[in-house]
Amino acid sequence: MHDFALPPNMNKINGFLYGLLSSASFGLIPLFTIPIMHQGMRFESILLYRFLFACLALASILVLTKQSFHIRIKDIPSLLLLAFLYDAAAIFLFWGYKFMPSGIATTIHFMYPVFTTIIMMIFFHEKRSTWRLIAVGIAVLGVFLLSCGNTSGSITPTGLFIVLLSGLGYALYLITISQLKICKMKGLKLTFCVFLFGGILLFILIEIFGEVQPIKDVETARNLLLLAIIPTVISNLALVRAIKNIGSTLTSVLGAMEPVTAVCVGIFVFGEVFTQSIAIGIMLIITSVVILIIRSSKA
Repeated sequence: MHDFALPPNMNKINGFLYGLLSSASFGLIPLFTIPIMHQGMRFESILLYRFLFACLALASILVLTKQSFHIRIKDIPSLLLLAFLYDAAAIFLFWGYKFMPSGIATTIHFMYPVFTTIIMMIFFHEKRSTWRLIAVGIAVLGVFLLSCGNTSGSITPTGLFIVLLSGLGYALYLITISQLKICKMKGLKLTFCVFLFGGILLFILIEIFGEVQPIKDVETARNLLLLAIIPTVISNLALVRAIKNIGSTLTSVLGAMEPVTAVCVGIFVFGEVFTQSIAIGIMLIITSVVILIIRSSKA
């Protein structure tokens, strides 16, 4: 018997498939979140259960792959900061679903590479370029069309501000990972730790200002479990495999499937309004992000 290695082209094909799976599955967050919210569960409790179930799944994978759970004491403050930023991004995104169509909220959240670029240029003196400034301008125009060009009244200034905070929170999360150099920790364990500490912080917050809502029925439990598995665990694992096969740049570009999937779910499942100005705004934001990613890879 002979061992056959996959040809390079097959590795690339697999990488593209994993990248599409990662971004498309992440875009399914509204599919499971909105029905739970309609059942009366608040977004902070939804997020807590998402972290809990995701932690259990990731812990099982770590055990099966015989990876260590050990973390250094000096890494705990960094992990708490990352967990806080991830919590903030997720809370504002889930909160934003109450103020605007889920597909539009996910598209605005997808502006995090734009925020990352702006922050890096202003505070970390990253080189300015014409392409980057054009991309930021395109993104701003896209948000303008989503908000001011929205004739249905489904997008409010409050909702827009909340979801922009979501994208800003995730941008700060990514920047913090790179600046703290904690990315040396293996991705699977880092994700587990962020979800674990994020869940602890959320639990404390909920206990101070209210209480954790119980899971009242089987349908809610099913949606919570699917929320934790598909757009959380599967999305993260597929992301790691995609980066391994095709690199971070192409994987990031494929991330444009996130808002596309969310928009399709919003239209076909929840009957959300979709106008020409909204379509153009979404395309402008996606174009802006793709330009930033491609140009950054050539810098």
